[in-house]
Amino acid sequence: MQRVRCGARREYTMRILGIETSCDETGVAIYDHVNGLLAHAVYTQTAIHAPFGGVVPELASRDHLRKLLPMVHSTIQQAGLAPQQIDGLAYTKGPGLAGALLVGAMLGRALAFAWQIPAIGVHHLEGHLLAPFLEPLPPDFPFVALLVSGGHTELIKVEGIGQYTLIGDTLDDAAGEAFDKTAKLLGLGYPGGAALAALAEQGDPNRFYFPRPMIDRPGLDFSFSGLKTYAANICRDHRIDNEINEQTKADIACAFQAAVVETLVVKCRRAIKETGMKRLVIAGGVGANMALRKALQTLAEKLQITLYFPRMEFCTDNGAMIAYAGCRRLMAGECDDLSVMVHPRWPLDEL
Repeated sequence: MQRVRCGARREYTMRILGIETSCDETGVAIYDHVNGLLAHAVYTQTAIHAPFGGVVPELASRDHLRKLLPMVHSTIQQAGLAPQQIDGLAYTKGPGLAGALLVGAMLGRALAFAWQIPAIGVHHLEGHLLAPFLEPLPPDFPFVALLVSGGHTELIKVEGIGQYTLIGDTLDDAAGEAFDKTAKLLGLGYPGGAALAALAEQGDPNRFYFPRPMIDRPGLDFSFSGLKTYAANICRDHRIDNEINEQTKADIACAFQAAVVETLVVKCRRAIKETGMKRLVIAGGVGANMALRKALQTLAEKLQITLYFPRMEFCTDNGAMIAYAGCRRLMAGECDDLSVMVHPRWPLDEL
């Protein structure tokens, strides 16, 4: 698929329909570049995947197929609009699950063709990076962003739309992935990250100490797979009759979360000092973790920088961030041709 110049839009308002289907949440939203977010809806597939302890790609694709078109209709109605009042369409082109991405891309491209409006495929991570711009007090460029989710843990220097420099990456598991794997070791439900964070609040912070990976060496890269292994060993050593008592589970969760949070904070501190930036943006699903939010707020106060988070509902996957990112691209005169191609693996710095 080729990105082409469509010519900047001249209407007083530009309303963009955004579609997000990269994994296990179906998101639809309408963003108006003058009046902001008009409507949005998210359907989560947690109940479908919970029996399997993780996302089943084929089931995810089929459920997107069932839910997406009715959600498009209901979101347009919620915004008080008719299809003829939609000026552009944005859908997630990658990264993500191939089948899930194709559902959103095919419907988005078909609707855009039928309505005779421009369409654009959006990078999922760009959507997360720009989610704080949906807030009443958005950040200014440039800034450092910590993008932390189930599939990604990255530090990015953001100088403008499409101007992204990766300055730190995970060498193995992402932070969210490590949360989920450790939750599974503790026998918690799916999705595990939120369950582990809730359990950590009941834990004794002084009972266990987990290592803080890679903070004793220079650089901004991350590694979280060792924490999962450390947690597995602690769980093995504290089983009695093949069971771990509930307080021990809480103590392990507390220690694990503390290690992840401190590691992320240390790397953010380094990134701020190395770049000289005065703004730090947190994006992605793990950005909803309250312990991380509190620790980063303390860091921001010490460094005298401004910290930006999207609201909780826009930390996880949603159509609003895709609609916003698509709006910025379409208003700059970009759009895609009629072909449809998705990118399950798509590094952000290839934009």
